Amino acid sequence: MDSVFDELYQKYHHDVFQFLFYMVRNKEQAEDLVQEVYIRVFKSYDRFEGKSSEKTWLFSIARNVAIDYFRKQKGWKDRLLEKFDWSTNQVKDEYPIPEEITIQNEEIKGIYKCLEFCTVDQRSVIVLRYLQDLSISETAKVLGWTESKVKTTQHRSLKVLKKYMEMFYEKEGLSSEKVRVER
Repeated sequence: MDSVFDELYQKYHHDVFQFLFYMVRNKEQAEDLVQEVYIRVFKSYDRFEGKSSEKTWLFSIARNVAIDYFRKQKGWKDRLLEKFDWSTNQVKDEYPIPEEITIQNEEIKGIYKCLEFCTVDQRSVIVLRYLQDLSISETAKVLGWTESKVKTTQHRSLKVLKKYMEMFYEKEGLSSEKVRVER
């Protein structure tokens, strides 16, 4: 079990951290939640049936850990909205993480900012599909949804992103070309 656990950790810990970071928008909290994910993995690996990939299974656990975290928060619905305000929760560290380096690009910065206008479900789909590069089928398994619901949520979230990206570009005086958001 130790070698399997170590292999899972080495293969996926960065992806799990990145997912949780996008969900809670706090580096330290994301690191704590990653530990909780791997505690749950360690306790329940013997029940893993292999009906999905290990990565899909890990993301399902990570999603549940994030949901549990939000539920435990005092006034979690209000705090959930606060968590998705990028302007108030910037992560500062003497060594930049990959996400901070990427944000330097204005287009990425705009998308990152516009994610706050998506619902938690929409954000989950965007993070899993575009940042973690999961298929629709894998995303459906992680979220416990049908593939149809993933497609519908993805479509709606892309519409929200496009709308706010156009507003962002206009506000920032960036290129006047129409924003293209597609998969």
